[in-house]
Amino acid sequence: MRLGTVIGRVTLNTCVPAFAGGRWLIVSPFTREHFQRGTETPPGMSKDPSLVVYDDLGGGVGQTIGFVEGREASQPFDEPTPVDAICVALVDEIFYSPFAK
Repeated sequence: MRLGTVIGRVTLNTCVPAFAGGRWLIVSPFTREHFQRGTETPPGMSKDPSLVVYDDLGGGVGQTIGFVEGREASQPFDEPTPVDAICVALVDEIFYSPFAK
């Protein structure tokens, strides 16, 4: 699982029936730099490419989510479904305490 910030939504007029009731989020994935900056700086745009994530949990813009990619993303569906990334967690808080140097 990876973490990222929701930076937008995608609107569709037609989709595969298996996706009914869900939505698509544009996510900027966290990188190592997000955690090294500490909690003083809000997480912003990553230097890594953003990706589109299927969501049926209700994530919103500005929220931190957990997502999985690849083959594991299609596991929650009953039938084979063409999805590459899915939201699996809505994150309330991240506590990170690196080892002292």
